[in-house]
Amino acid sequence: MAVLQPPKTNYGKMKLFINGKWIESSTESYIPVYDPGRGEVIAEMPSATKEEIDEAVEAAYEAFKSWSRLPVPERMQYMFRMKYLLEENKEALARVNTQNHGKTIRESRGDLRRTIENVEAAISALYSLAKGEYQQEIAKDIDEVLIREPIGVFSIITPYNFPIMIPFWFIPYALALGDTLVVKVSPVTPLPMMVTMEILANELPPGVLNLIYADDAMSEHLVTHPLVEGTAFVGTSRIGLRVYELSASHGKRFLGGGSASNYAVVMPDADLDRTVSVLRDSKFGNTGQRCLAIQNIVIVGDDQMYNKFRNAFVNSAKQIRIGYGLDETVEMGPMASKRYKESVIKWIETGLSEGASIILDGRDARVPEYPDGFYIGPTVLGGVAPDMKIAKEEIFGPVANLMRAESLDEAIEWINRNKYHHTAAIFTKNGKWATDFLKNVNVGNVGINIGIAAPVGWFPFGGRKLSGLGSHHPQMDVIDFFTDRKIGIIRWF
Repeated sequence: MAVLQPPKTNYGKMKLFINGKWIESSTESYIPVYDPGRGEVIAEMPSATKEEIDEAVEAAYEAFKSWSRLPVPERMQYMFRMKYLLEENKEALARVNTQNHGKTIRESRGDLRRTIENVEAAISALYSLAKGEYQQEIAKDIDEVLIREPIGVFSIITPYNFPIMIPFWFIPYALALGDTLVVKVSPVTPLPMMVTMEILANELPPGVLNLIYADDAMSEHLVTHPLVEGTAFVGTSRIGLRVYELSASHGKRFLGGGSASNYAVVMPDADLDRTVSVLRDSKFGNTGQRCLAIQNIVIVGDDQMYNKFRNAFVNSAKQIRIGYGLDETVEMGPMASKRYKESVIKWIETGLSEGASIILDGRDARVPEYPDGFYIGPTVLGGVAPDMKIAKEEIFGPVANLMRAESLDEAIEWINRNKYHHTAAIFTKNGKWATDFLKNVNVGNVGINIGIAAPVGWFPFGGRKLSGLGSHHPQMDVIDFFTDRKIGIIRWF
């Protein structure tokens, strides 16, 4: 099958989108942007100056004055138009998503479907959940009203692994509720959001939605800017804690999604073939670069059970076709950057130094047609213990750790003592085991015979402990984050 064509082969020097206009940055600092499947530079991304960030925030601040007062039916027309444009351009967006990230085109198409789903959920939320409350006669001839109000300018800081979908965990909700935004995307995968903004640029009033690129220092300037009310962040827990600290110390709101080291528990009665298939997709889909990916697979039972699962899982992983993501026959693309590929290799070496054994080694994976791509193959480590670094820390790549536990209680104890409490799954036909797992495992997202427990747009995307920073979660939960409550107590003489 022929390789699909992306919208462009080279995007040149990228521009900032501020106050409804594309602006060439005055910075001297440009960062190369890669097509990781080919290992080729396809764009140059500017790191915005302090003055440019100030300009973006001030534009959003001025736009808020009119955007927040726009009647709800009028504001909703912009959101309906956004949904229509994303639907109309979803294939082009999926292709640039794959071109810049490396994931398969099938995965990118799924990302766009979830992106659009969040726009739909935001529209629904404004019509239903974002309404206020009113109660008569709280006292003699006195009524009380609760009004939800938009707050102002928010910054959105997002990671590289879902370049369009994760920004849209926040963008449609904030805009529908009447807030305005400055969005800062990852320097690894900035192109998909840039192309998205090109599509939406003429459909929103100037200043309502602004797009910048920034280094660490300028990102901190954005977070602490006096006109910014708060920040919604998704990325590593280490950086998230820094943004949380900055936000709190400056009296600002913060919502954060952090790192993960997720577990799946395979019980003795699990359907082996289906479980292997689901966990293969969970671990190696998106080349392991997603916070919901299962990293640690715990087989409950004796050595025979462990060996049976291990052999089936490894044989299945060996069949995965690695290659360029725009080839529709490919099942797993490259890592998103050379640095991330090197990081995964270091984690494999760390595991071996800790005493794990390598059952399937993907370090020398090659795609002959694309010798410069950042490819690494499915890797499976055996003999992993829960206290090893490779089990406790986030690898964020196509590496599966196999463990054996004596009981479900032991497996749950391993999960709950991990510092990351994002996602866990159990594979079983036993309702009692599944119910006990759901009740007792301390994570934000639980899968029962589900490998990727991804909440749909109208549910919150939960994480606990270091996996979920702040008091709110992405998606539907942001209604409370992006609004404030005003109480009115009313009496007429």
